[in-house]
Amino acid sequence: MKKLCAILGILFVFTVLLASAVFAEETAAPAEPPKIDTGDTTFVLISAALVMLMTPGLALFYGGMVRTKNVLSTIMQSFICLGIISIQWVLWGYSLAFGPDINHLIGSLDWIGLNGVGVDPNADYSATIPQYAFMIFQGVFAIITPAIIAGSVGERVKFPAYIAFVLLWATFVYDPVAHWVWGVGGWLRENGVLDFAGGTVVHIISGVSGLVFALMIGKRKGYGSEVMAPHHLPMTVLGAALLWFGWYGFNAGSALGASGLAVAAFVTTHTAAAAATVSWVFAEWLYHGKPTLLGAASGCIAGLVVITPAAGFVSIMSALIMGLLGGVICFFSVAVAKTKLGYDDSLDAFGVHGVGGTFGAIATGIFASTAVNPAGADGLLTGNASQVVSQIIGAGTCWLFAAVMTFIIVKFIGLFMQITADAEQQVQGMDITEHGERGYAYQDLITGSPLSIPVTGFSNEQVAVKKTTLA
Repeated sequence: MKKLCAILGILFVFTVLLASAVFAEETAAPAEPPKIDTGDTTFVLISAALVMLMTPGLALFYGGMVRTKNVLSTIMQSFICLGIISIQWVLWGYSLAFGPDINHLIGSLDWIGLNGVGVDPNADYSATIPQYAFMIFQGVFAIITPAIIAGSVGERVKFPAYIAFVLLWATFVYDPVAHWVWGVGGWLRENGVLDFAGGTVVHIISGVSGLVFALMIGKRKGYGSEVMAPHHLPMTVLGAALLWFGWYGFNAGSALGASGLAVAAFVTTHTAAAAATVSWVFAEWLYHGKPTLLGAASGCIAGLVVITPAAGFVSIMSALIMGLLGGVICFFSVAVAKTKLGYDDSLDAFGVHGVGGTFGAIATGIFASTAVNPAGADGLLTGNASQVVSQIIGAGTCWLFAAVMTFIIVKFIGLFMQITADAEQQVQGMDITEHGERGYAYQDLITGSPLSIPVTGFSNEQVAVKKTTLA
C-alpha cells in the first residue's frame, strides 16, 4: 500500500508538472502584445504637428499668388480644411480609410467615431505607437489633400460650394484611395504598388481632381486678356518655406518611428527639393531669359511632390536625379503645356501636384531598392521591371478614379447651389463678396474699387486709380 501511494504520489506530481509545462507552452504561444515605444511616439506626434503646419503654409503659398482682392478667400479655402476634414476624419473618414477591409475596396464603419480606436497600438499599422497617434498622423494628410485642389479653382469658386465639395471629395475620393494604397487589404497595396508618403494618395488625386474641377467651372473672368500676376511673392515664399519644413514630417514621419529609415526619407526629401529648385530655376532662365523667385518656390514644391512616393524606397543619388528631372518636367507642364492647352489651373495645382505626383510614382518603380528598404521592392534599375508596371497601374487607376468621381461630385453639387462666382463677383473680388473682408487697409486705393470709407488727403484724381487685375 505504501508503495502504491508512493507511485500514485509520484504520478500526481509528474502529471501536475507536465500539465504546468503544457499550460506554459499554450500561454506562451500568443505573441506579446505590442509595446509602446516613447521615442517612436514622440517622433510621430512631432511629425503630425509638422504636417499640420503645412496646411497654413499652403494657404500662404497660394495666398501670395492671387490678386489682392482674393487673398483672404484663398487662404480661407486651405484653413477651413483644418476644421472640416478633422471632424470628418474623426467621425467616419479614418474608419473608411483604415478600418477593417471590405472586399479590398474600402474600410468598414466599425471604427466610426473612433470606436475601438485608442491608446493601444494596432500592429497592422504600427506596433510601437498608440493607434491614436497613427490616426492623427494620417488625419493631417487627409486635411491638406483637398486643400491642394483649391489651387486649381482659385479666385472663382463660391465658398458654400467649395465646402460641400471638400466634404464629399474627402469621403468618396480620398478615403477609398487611401485604403487601396495604405489600408490593410487594400487592392493596390496587395498588388505591390509602392507609395511611401502619398504620391498617389495625396498628389495625383488632388492634382487631377483640381484640373477636372477647373475645366468644369470654366476660366476666371479676364483670363488670357488681363494681367493676373501674384500680388505678394514674399508671402508665397514664406508659405513654400513652411511647406518644405513641414514636408520632413510628411515623408520622414511616414516611417512611423525614429529609425534609420526615417533618416533616409528625411535626407532624400531635402535632396530632391533642393535639386528641383535649381533645375526649375535654370529651365526657366534658359526658356524665359530670367530666373524668378516664384520659379524657385515652385521648384522646391515640385521636388517635394516628386520624392514623396519614393522617399523611403530610393537612395540619395536617386532622389537627386528625380528632383532634377521633376523640376524640369513640372516647369514645362506649367509654363508650356498649360499655355498651349489654354486651361485655367489658377495656381498650377495640376501642373505641380498632378504631373509631379505621376512622375514620382512611376520613377519610384525605376529607382526603388530593397537595399534601402527591405519592406519595399526592387525597381527597374535593380532588375525588377514589373515594378514599373505596378506603379503605372496604380497611377493610372488614381487618375481615372479621381477624374470620374470629381466630375460626379461637381455635377451633384451643381444641382443644389451655384458653384462659380458670376462676373461681377469676380470683379469685386471673392474676399468682399464671399466673406465681407479685405486683406489690406485702404485696399480700394490699390484696386480702384468703389471706396466704402471716407478717405482724406487725396485728390479725386488720386483716388480714381485705374482698375486693374494686378491687385
